[in-house]
Amino acid sequence: MTDPRSAPDPHRSHEALGPVPDWLRQSTPDVRPGLADRLRIRLGRHSVALLGGALVLLLLACFGAAGLLSYDGFARPVAHPTISPPSGEQAVSSASPPPTAGPFDGTPAAGFAEGAAGIALPRARRTGAFTEKQVADALAKVRRALVTARLDRAFFAAEDPERLVRQFAPDARADLRKDFTTGDAVSYATRLAPGSRLTADQPRVRGRISYRATKDAGGIRVLEVTTNFVWAYPFLTASMAAGDGVVVVHDTVVWSVAHPDDVHRSSAGLWIDKADSYGSNIDCAAFDKGLLRLGTPSFGGPADPDPDAVYDPDKTLDLPDTC
Repeated sequence: MTDPRSAPDPHRSHEALGPVPDWLRQSTPDVRPGLADRLRIRLGRHSVALLGGALVLLLLACFGAAGLLSYDGFARPVAHPTISPPSGEQAVSSASPPPTAGPFDGTPAAGFAEGAAGIALPRARRTGAFTEKQVADALAKVRRALVTARLDRAFFAAEDPERLVRQFAPDARADLRKDFTTGDAVSYATRLAPGSRLTADQPRVRGRISYRATKDAGGIRVLEVTTNFVWAYPFLTASMAAGDGVVVVHDTVVWSVAHPDDVHRSSAGLWIDKADSYGSNIDCAAFDKGLLRLGTPSFGGPADPDPDAVYDPDKTLDLPDTC
């Protein structure tokens, strides 16, 4: 199979155990579940568009975090860092959030910026073989895709994903469309489950963007852009408790733009090389289909991870799958 990103070619039972103690007969206290009880985590799958070989879609299965035995004898999830930012230019969200009350009150997202204001681009500089303008253009493409994929309400409810897909290189689009049919696009794009509704409040956003010049396995010069963001969505709910209506998605995505001199015209433009994500406080069945819906509060949730940790873009993406 010909690699469309290669260099241009002009031709181209139990048994009875005895009497039950009286204390076991007592009814369960009527205690409302806390945020830790409501927390559900589902890991997103990875979608990889390879640069150097035949175009294939690599689907990696969901996995839970490995446990380490702590000094008190209980297994606890290992804290792995998120994907390391590449050396070079980097920008971190710094916009101030609005002071008004709303669905994010009582959660870390109350300190996040609103919507696209949370997506700060690093300064474009000449990097490797890429001119300052080429870097600026690539960063602009990534930001536009992020805004569409994670913040555009029209896209959230659209019947097809073309509003986002058409922003990518023509050769990348078929695999992206497949991601949306299998649900794997959940790692880099937000789609609402039927019947789900957001409040009028803008989602809250915090994260960072980095870039570097590199080469793929085939020697193609590539500008690689790494984004690491937490997206907090305010869903309509009758509950008044802090965080009950907030669904959190944390993703890291590696985007790439090949040098135009190294690829066919149809491969020039934006690609996604890798995407990892999780969702919390979610309907797990919907998430497995690539859709967001608020989860139903219930008892028996995990004591770990720390409920606030899912709001931190610098915390691990390697969490236990609790769905």
